[in-house]
Amino acid sequence: MPNLPLAEWFVLAWFCSCWVGYTYFARRKSKRKASLVMAMRIYRREWFKHMLGHQTRIAHIAALGSLQSVTTFFASTALVILGGLVALLGTTDRVIDLAADLPFARHDSEIVWLVRIILLIFIFVYAFFVFTWSIRQYNFCAVLVGAAPHTERPGEHEGFLDTITDVASYAAENFNLGLRAYYFALAAMTWFLHPWLFAATSALVTYVLHEREFRSQTLRTLTRRNSILQSLHLPEEVARKPRPRSDED
Repeated sequence: MPNLPLAEWFVLAWFCSCWVGYTYFARRKSKRKASLVMAMRIYRREWFKHMLGHQTRIAHIAALGSLQSVTTFFASTALVILGGLVALLGTTDRVIDLAADLPFARHDSEIVWLVRIILLIFIFVYAFFVFTWSIRQYNFCAVLVGAAPHTERPGEHEGFLDTITDVASYAAENFNLGLRAYYFALAAMTWFLHPWLFAATSALVTYVLHEREFRSQTLRTLTRRNSILQSLHLPEEVARKPRPRSDED
């Protein structure tokens, strides 16, 4: 176990608590309250329901391809960042010397710097894995679109609609987890400046994620009274309008 100061251990534990704790919290809360995850799942189901009535599926495949290309971009970016971080492991002493010239820099030991770099490596390895899994799931969705029956009665194929909606939602959820990793990677970068700034930034990222997921202007628009969610007769506590806020909150 690396010999880190107590403050470094504390902020690292705080960071992990923010990330893991928010992921668990958001998953549980989405089952009870209106959220972007819940809203988009319902819109996806409506999308695929309309798709069953179309004999030509090119537009639907193209839409899935667009989603997949965005995911591929983030996966490729994670690999590039990983290459740079691995290269830093062999030049830690030079990085410390460069950072020492900054007026606000702390003079930390080499082991502390190594732990910080390894943390970033772990984050982007995780991001790469969830993004690539999301890519595969979008591939599965494309196959399901090709296998979808052509019918004027989508209600007769509820099982198929459940399957394709679930797979598409899994892909979107993994993409969301990858984006969340990028957010927390930005917080982890502040650890190079000061441990308490790292702790504060971790809490700030958690707050921003919560606001965007559960109280954003986008969510209010998706769940307003003339939206598709209201036409599906959702429970009032799920379809209710969240407080108006901007996505920058």
